[in-house]
Amino acid sequence: MATYRPKEKIEEIFAQYGGNAKNTGSTEGQIALFTFRIAELSNHLNTNHKDHSSRRTLLQLVGKRKRLLGYLAKKDITKYRELIETLNIRK
Repeated sequence: MATYRPKEKIEEIFAQYGGNAKNTGSTEGQIALFTFRIAELSNHLNTNHKDHSSRRTLLQLVGKRKRLLGYLAKKDITKYRELIETLNIRK
């Protein structure tokens, strides 16, 4: 299942969390994008519970986000705490 993410939405996420819309490599922006995609996939799986390829993708995204959050926590703990607060990520 390919989820449609408009370019404007991705640029908005990176502008809000990554500094500017073109800073797609920022850790905070990537974590925010993964959180957005995880929320979309969770909603999809609530209605399509037999879609196992999307479930696998969801688990991969959660793992990637967890690794990036660990990196951010080691690099800058204050940014990490601010980010999990703004994204409502329980960790």
